Amino acid sequence: MTDQAQHPEADIPGKPTAASRTTLSHIMTGSDTNLLGTVHGGVIMKLVDDAAGAVAGRHSGGPAVTASMDEMVFLVPVRVGDLVHVKAQVNWTGRSSMEVGVRVLAERWNESTPATQVGSAYLVFAAVDGDGKPRAVPPVIPETERDQRRYQEAQIRRTHRLARRRAIKELRDKRAAEGLED
Repeated sequence: MTDQAQHPEADIPGKPTAASRTTLSHIMTGSDTNLLGTVHGGVIMKLVDDAAGAVAGRHSGGPAVTASMDEMVFLVPVRVGDLVHVKAQVNWTGRSSMEVGVRVLAERWNESTPATQVGSAYLVFAAVDGDGKPRAVPPVIPETERDQRRYQEAQIRRTHRLARRRAIKELRDKRAAEGLED
């Protein structure tokens, strides 16, 4: 699908990937822990949503709300005293939606060792106007080979998301037609 087909509002100029890319950093403390003594996954998920929301708002030039989280992967536990860096960028845009890719890295606050990737996520945001109605977003312009790969992978995830949604709706409609309750 061409950018023109995805963005009938052709008067909205595209924005390069770097225009809204951001990093949110936060040091993990004892109040962030779970019962196992490591940082609670929900704390990391909130940081991911915060960073992704900032990127979506920057790219779209206004309010954007979380529509879905496609995937959240935790690779290794985060510990108290880790300095966590949440790096986010727009991977793909539709008419009013954006996929934001997020990488989560952690390093010890008092060591000069390189940060390690501890997680990743893909979130979909919808740009909204003052009444909460969808509004058009600028197309994203991938700048590097990596950005182009992320754009293509995001299109695959979108196709799978839509197919899954369609299949579930068909199954529910069939069950309802058979008089089966959920």
